[in-house]
Amino acid sequence: MKSEAFGVDADAYTSHELHSLDRIWPETNCYVDVWIELLHALKLDPVAVMAFTVAMDFEGDQWTFFKPSLSDIHALYGIDVQELAIWRPLKLHIAEQVSQGRVPLVEVDAFYLPDTVGVSYQLEHTKTTVGAQAIDLDAGILGYFHSAGYFELGGADFDAIFNAHAQGLAPYTEFAKLDRITRHSPTQLEALARDQLVHYLARVPSLNPVTRFRARYDTDIKWLAGSDMTMFYKYAFATVRQFGACAELASTFLNWLSQAEGHAPSAGADFEACSSAAKAMQFKLARIISTGRAVDVAAPLDQMESGWENAIANLQRQYGA
Repeated sequence: MKSEAFGVDADAYTSHELHSLDRIWPETNCYVDVWIELLHALKLDPVAVMAFTVAMDFEGDQWTFFKPSLSDIHALYGIDVQELAIWRPLKLHIAEQVSQGRVPLVEVDAFYLPDTVGVSYQLEHTKTTVGAQAIDLDAGILGYFHSAGYFELGGADFDAIFNAHAQGLAPYTEFAKLDRITRHSPTQLEALARDQLVHYLARVPSLNPVTRFRARYDTDIKWLAGSDMTMFYKYAFATVRQFGACAELASTFLNWLSQAEGHAPSAGADFEACSSAAKAMQFKLARIISTGRAVDVAAPLDQMESGWENAIANLQRQYGA
């Protein structure tokens, strides 16, 4: 018997514009991507919850793995997220929660996700988060939000994705309760988003995080230059991609809020410049690794550094944070 949280047609599903191919970073990270598409499928605006992006920081060996807080999601949309205790086979928990109209968010191995073909599917074992919306235990089919859309898997992939945890530690799993969704008016949603922006501006790093990343990069490149492309992808994902994707979401959020408030989105433009510069730096890093030759990355780092500085200064002046 098939259970669905609220019903999504994988064949007819259209992804949110935050995942359009004309964006600088069509995908962000697994957790944010799931929430973008889940909120979109529920006919809620995922842009409104992106205030947290302005508080990005360089954490020493990575940029912040940015994600919306559960309290923000509840405040904006009325969705309550709780941790799911795993004490029996995972697929039974998934079926139970989905049958109650909830969406479990579970860490799985992308090796068994067919939507990652050419990247991880049957190529590399790597952790990622999916949002389970439908499951058929008899037919062995799972409908899930992941990356930039909504997909289905079955057959050997269905068995493998649940058996992967059978002999080891249970995966971290949350479930989103959808029975009290709140649909605010545009004005109410903008006011809540503005309050969240002020909150996150108070958590902005006191020192320019790009400056600190720049100093760390000068050390990292000494060993990174002798690495292979596998290490490049890991390093880029943890650093320039996290920064760039987060900055682009910040730009989109600030442009949306500026339009609602009727003023020029200057900070949004600064964050967009940061995002473009991060993509340029990623390309330069790839050339360093693939050719073994030095490549000057000063220009994109300059743009990232000044862009962050200008964006935060503008926001602090505007919102008094």
